[in-house]
Amino acid sequence: MSPATSTPSPETIWSRRVFTGWKVVAASACLWALQSMLWMQGFGNLAVELRAEFGWSKTLFSVAFVATRAGSALIAPAQGSGLRRWGTKRVMRFGSIFVLGGFIGLSLVHTRTHFFLAMSVAAFGMALAGFLTITSALVPWFERKRARALSIQTMGFAIGGFAGPLLVFCFDWFGWRASLAGAGVVLTIAIIIASRFLGRTREETGEPLDGIPEDVAANARRAEGVSDDHFTATQALRTRSFWMVSMGHGSALIVVSAVIAHVALYLVEDRAFNARDAALIAGAIPVFQFIGTALGGYLGDRINKRLIIVVAMCAHGVGLLVMTWVGGSIAIGIFVILHGLAWGSRGPQMQAIRADYFGTTHFASIMGWSSIIVMVGTVSGPLLAGILADSTGDYRLGFTIIAGLAFAGNIFWALASPPAPVNETERVAPVM
Repeated sequence: MSPATSTPSPETIWSRRVFTGWKVVAASACLWALQSMLWMQGFGNLAVELRAEFGWSKTLFSVAFVATRAGSALIAPAQGSGLRRWGTKRVMRFGSIFVLGGFIGLSLVHTRTHFFLAMSVAAFGMALAGFLTITSALVPWFERKRARALSIQTMGFAIGGFAGPLLVFCFDWFGWRASLAGAGVVLTIAIIIASRFLGRTREETGEPLDGIPEDVAANARRAEGVSDDHFTATQALRTRSFWMVSMGHGSALIVVSAVIAHVALYLVEDRAFNARDAALIAGAIPVFQFIGTALGGYLGDRINKRLIIVVAMCAHGVGLLVMTWVGGSIAIGIFVILHGLAWGSRGPQMQAIRADYFGTTHFASIMGWSSIIVMVGTVSGPLLAGILADSTGDYRLGFTIIAGLAFAGNIFWALASPPAPVNETERVAPVM
């Protein structure tokens, strides 16, 4: 057969089109934007509506928030195994069924029991189609551009938070019940569409890491801590790095989860803002999260990721203390800026560093086990803030303690050095 009629190689084929990895990034960013607006950051806005209608306590909303997040973390190890066995597309589409049922259930809530049941169903679906699944689908496509790719994905979360006030406007225009039912339909359709892109693998397309030919990639700089070893979950659990990264991540989420669950209530009840203004202020945080994400994506592939994380953790703590103890709108503005920048620059690094240290072959399983440890932070932040607010009459003590825990979390990151290489006899072959 002559060269003119020979079959082109996979490398020739992929070079003629957009790298599939960036399509995965775009799909996951769009999906995460909707999840952020309608579920994760929308919870605080829903809590305001339910508290106004039913008079339920802040502690109840804290328990609901942490119980659903804890449930998602507890199923994460099994979810990681399921992703390897059944694939991303099937897991996401199975989860979409529960997302629709959960949101419809929330739109019909009248009792506390009904509220918890509907939240549990929705949370199960959101877990299957959410963070662990979409991040696990993305990381195998990148190495040298991993922090950048994860940062772009996280920008979707920031955009969704910025669009959070739209949910409040829908509550005003259509009522919170109709709005929640509509949100469930929109999310279900989005999950099904996104699964078409996120379900693809490099093994299927034959494309190289980062979309860069191997001869070019060989001369490109690698980030600190990037390993050629692909740890199994069991191997990762034996390392100090796994535990330090997991506990460091959990300490960051103490602040983030407390703010997501309580900042709207804090602004309404402690600072006397109305619900719409509180939603606008909370919605401003993702603006700076977006900026921080772009900055973190640029720096994360160039400098030590742990340094970025330490600076961000300090910014979390300072911002929360300023808002808590300094009066006036300027203090709230300082918090919004510092918290948003810290959240955006820090978050993608904490995902990228796991893939850097432990490889991507078993990333879903490793992240699943790590999620159980991270859950402690996700659970303790909202509970601590809510219980102390109910017992003391305001959020001052709870927010102060949470800020201190953010500073203390840097101890874990100081100890989170890269793990030792895997023994030759235990080495795992990478998945394309």
